[in-house]
Amino acid sequence: MTQTMRAAVFEGEGRLGIREVDVPRVGAPDDVLLAVRAAGICGTDVHILAVPPGHPATAGVVMGHEYAADVLAVGDRVDHVHPGDRVVVDPSVWCGTCAYCQMGLTNLCDRMTGIGIFRHGGFAPFSLVPARAVYRIAASVAPETAALAEPLADVVNGLSKVRVVPGESALVLGAGPIGLLFTLLLRAAGVSPLLVAEVSSFRAGHAAACGADLIINPKDVDLAAAVRRATVLGADVVVDAVGMLLEDALRCVRKGGRVLLFGMHEHARPAVKQYDITKYEIQILGTYIARGTFPLAIRLLEAGRIDFGALVTHRLPLTRIHDGIDLLRQGQAVKVAILP
Repeated sequence: MTQTMRAAVFEGEGRLGIREVDVPRVGAPDDVLLAVRAAGICGTDVHILAVPPGHPATAGVVMGHEYAADVLAVGDRVDHVHPGDRVVVDPSVWCGTCAYCQMGLTNLCDRMTGIGIFRHGGFAPFSLVPARAVYRIAASVAPETAALAEPLADVVNGLSKVRVVPGESALVLGAGPIGLLFTLLLRAAGVSPLLVAEVSSFRAGHAAACGADLIINPKDVDLAAAVRRATVLGADVVVDAVGMLLEDALRCVRKGGRVLLFGMHEHARPAVKQYDITKYEIQILGTYIARGTFPLAIRLLEAGRIDFGALVTHRLPLTRIHDGIDLLRQGQAVKVAILP
């Protein structure tokens, strides 16, 4: 193994540089050294690189928090994975001792840190992570598809909160990667009709391919009126997969319905009419990353019954990571996989 490697390093103020850095080595008993096979560019990465940033991150960190890899070496106390295993990474590293971790709410940990955001991640040939961050996945799953385990686990966690029943209607706001993952799973859950709101014709096409019954462009028609034409009362469930569309969600959900807030943006400041939420008994549910849902996401990927890999529209070498980010900013890609 070489002593150094090229990695995509966050330099602060919207800058991402390709830098020569030291190859990490196993040092602690719970270390796992990985050879990265594929790493997805996430919307969070794009937010981090925005000016002003839409998400915090630590300058000097190797970015990349959605990745699949092969185990190269492990520390003395690691026994659930071994060299040669294909794994996926849960980037959310919780402390295990704060009040929320003690309650089992590990995704709400007071001392949470994030691989690829606050500590070195997967936009590099090699990555060093704590043992509890890795889960085995069958090598039969293509690496770029396996790298979807992290966002898929997050979506599974969100869906568990709204308790969708077959035959209910649902509206997904936004057909980015997260919105499309919701669309795929809601279709599989028997939702009908399944509506997606999206202004991009490129993404709308992917929403149709993922099983949406109706795609609504809010620039062309009144969104709430279109939803009521399709559902009569309004959607039973509305998912905001963008992070700033609560007002739209409240206009489209039926009385007694559920709104799931998944997407996040630091600068979202919705004007909400609380009176209607109370009077119409609307449930507003927040969901944040994954909590115990990685095994379920891995099972879905390994089963192969849903074509998650179709969301990966581009595969690029590390040296072209800026091209991948530009494709996402311009709305010309769904999921970009970096192959270090």
